[in-house]
Amino acid sequence: MSLLGAALRLTHFRSPFLRTLVPSIGLAYAIQAGVAVPSVLAQSERYYDLSGSLTYLSCTALSLYLPTLRARAAAGATGGVRPPWPSLLASFTGSGGAAAALNWRQVVLSAAVAVWATRLGTFLFQRIMKDGSDSRFDEIKKSPPAFLGAFFAQATWVSLCLMPVLAVNSIPHGLLASLPTLMLTDIVGIALYLGGLGFEVTADRQKDQWVAEKREKKHDEDFLTRGLWSKSRHPNYFGESTLWTGIATVAGGVMVSNVGQLGIGLAGSPWGVVAALAMAGVSPAFVSFLLLKVSGVPMSETKYDKKYGDRADYQEWKKNTPMFIPKL
Repeated sequence: MSLLGAALRLTHFRSPFLRTLVPSIGLAYAIQAGVAVPSVLAQSERYYDLSGSLTYLSCTALSLYLPTLRARAAAGATGGVRPPWPSLLASFTGSGGAAAALNWRQVVLSAAVAVWATRLGTFLFQRIMKDGSDSRFDEIKKSPPAFLGAFFAQATWVSLCLMPVLAVNSIPHGLLASLPTLMLTDIVGIALYLGGLGFEVTADRQKDQWVAEKREKKHDEDFLTRGLWSKSRHPNYFGESTLWTGIATVAGGVMVSNVGQLGIGLAGSPWGVVAALAMAGVSPAFVSFLLLKVSGVPMSETKYDKKYGDRADYQEWKKNTPMFIPKL
């Protein structure tokens, strides 16, 4: 039996949700472990963020195609005809009637994660290639256990953020097909995602342009107070929290429905809806917690307070500019 066949057999739980969740999370930790070993030995953080994006892409793709992968493996083991890989386009036209077909919400949610992960991973990798290092790891990478822990923390981050997407991708197509074509949560969630992504991208581009202009000595400003940075001190982080809220909204609308409850194995449970909302909400909640309390806002605010805390113009900007949620 091949390694893939053994892994599929080992994770073939009765619950479709567990059949998707366990291998996807296992893959997240495997990828991070694989990148961690050479990174720890070399004391290099160069591929840390890029590996995070790769983990998001890999786990999302696995969860989307896992039912087909299992069906093809089973057919191959018995000498049967292997089912074709599902068409992404057919998920929108409703023409993919096979049991392994995809629902449009599964494709849209997976694509939303892929777009965000590709954009952010590319952006951060280009930045570290240009700067040569990441100040977050100046001390951590000197300690192998701490540096290794950072990679496993990243695997945990991926697993928790992807929870609502993994849940929706685990629901069989036949069940999802019985949902209304479009629900209010779909509209609100997609709008939040697009708005949040646009906010984050715009804020990052404004910051990049400001840095480039400073290097070219087109201005002598020490901190950015223009554009979206005049509306929020951390507009990029607000955008990221918002886009994950959008993903959770679309997924949550599915998961609290009768179809979703049945698909993820919560039907009949008095706590089914609460559990579904918790699984959907853990994604934006965890992202916001990290940004507001751990690695995002606190590190940035401490850095700038230390540098410019005694300056009146900096204190005025802090006083008149919200930390997170932008002012109108």
